[in-house]
Amino acid sequence: MKILIIGTGYVGVTTAMVFAESGWQVTGLDVDAFKIERLRQGRLHFHEPGLEDLISKHVRSGRLLFTTDKEKAIAEHDIIFICVGTPSQLDGNADLRYIQQAAEDIGYWMNDYKLVVTKSTVPVGSQEQIKTWIEASQRVAYSFDVASNPEFLREGKAVEDALRPDRIVIGTDSANATEQLQKLYGAFQCPWIVTKPRTAELIKYASNAFLATKISYMNELARLCDELEINVKEVADGMGLDPRIGPSFLQAGLGYGGSCFPKDVSELVMTARKHEVNLRILDQVMEVNCLQFNYLLDKARKRLGDFTDKYIAVLGLAFKPNTDDIREAPALRVIQELILEKAKVRLFDPIAKLPVDVCYETVTVCGSVEEALQNAEAVILCTEWTEFGQLNWEHLRALLTQANFFDGRNMMDARQMRGIGYYYQGIGNDY
Repeated sequence: MKILIIGTGYVGVTTAMVFAESGWQVTGLDVDAFKIERLRQGRLHFHEPGLEDLISKHVRSGRLLFTTDKEKAIAEHDIIFICVGTPSQLDGNADLRYIQQAAEDIGYWMNDYKLVVTKSTVPVGSQEQIKTWIEASQRVAYSFDVASNPEFLREGKAVEDALRPDRIVIGTDSANATEQLQKLYGAFQCPWIVTKPRTAELIKYASNAFLATKISYMNELARLCDELEINVKEVADGMGLDPRIGPSFLQAGLGYGGSCFPKDVSELVMTARKHEVNLRILDQVMEVNCLQFNYLLDKARKRLGDFTDKYIAVLGLAFKPNTDDIREAPALRVIQELILEKAKVRLFDPIAKLPVDVCYETVTVCGSVEEALQNAEAVILCTEWTEFGQLNWEHLRALLTQANFFDGRNMMDARQMRGIGYYYQGIGNDY
């Protein structure tokens, strides 16, 4: 079987790597010539630990190819994975324009039976819509199947998740499609779920929405911990030992961000509303997340009075460590609020960068932590990069005009930071 991956973003490239690593011949297709040229050189256009080395290995071996030629790519491959983006629209619904384009291209250029597999996160019922788009675009009525095979990747740990998945979900009505996908994933030792396409589509949304719920729950609990003078990290440790709860996603902080949780929760809520169902818990999850960044800024306001003309060092831009993804990053909300309140922001992140088309007059992008801290009146930590925890904060204190530290990720030890002279505030982490 020859495999085609349509879309060479985060999901597409990782999926291509997985199948190449499993011994299959894989081609990545994209309309973006810049991305394709970089990938042909074995280079990524985004940051993901360990992935570039594997891509480079399979490009050199010839097992992994990249192209912009839709006609040839679709005609020459048996299984086609759709891995294009599905961003949220302003009303919270998923934007399926790239899914539709991929489906229409497949229909137009197919020359034989094809198995089309949706890897992108799509609303419930999209498998049926993709079938309609393919059929409407066919010049000859070739047979085909459409299956759903959602991804469950964590940015920063995508290689680990892709090569050692905790489950494989396949949604299809076709025995032939099931057989081909089981053969494709034959080397993976993990639980399998083979179900209807709509169920597979909902499993993806429901999984991410539940994880987002855990985060917002802990963020609300952290506020109570502040009032009760209890350390929320100790509460989380005690909760996480219960196997019914588990330790993951119990970290209080500035809230969730990235390309998945914000849009997936929103899109699930919108899907429910279309069917006249109110997911009230998820409404609250979103509301808590939207306001959480301001909870930490309120602590800073109480200490500083206001932000006008004050130098504020913001450490971390990415929505989480080990990625350069800044989509829906809480740091962006923090920076925008500081700008509105006329602060002078000095920003440092070891990997992530502001978009090239974004220019803030009162934001200075720094090349080091030391540069960001110089003469600052407060530090706001927004991303828990490992290197931030390894710094000599006692030595760095001398760079600040005021040693105020507001920890948006509860990364530091409150007692230790206060012991070396900082005014320290976390989120439910001060005791």
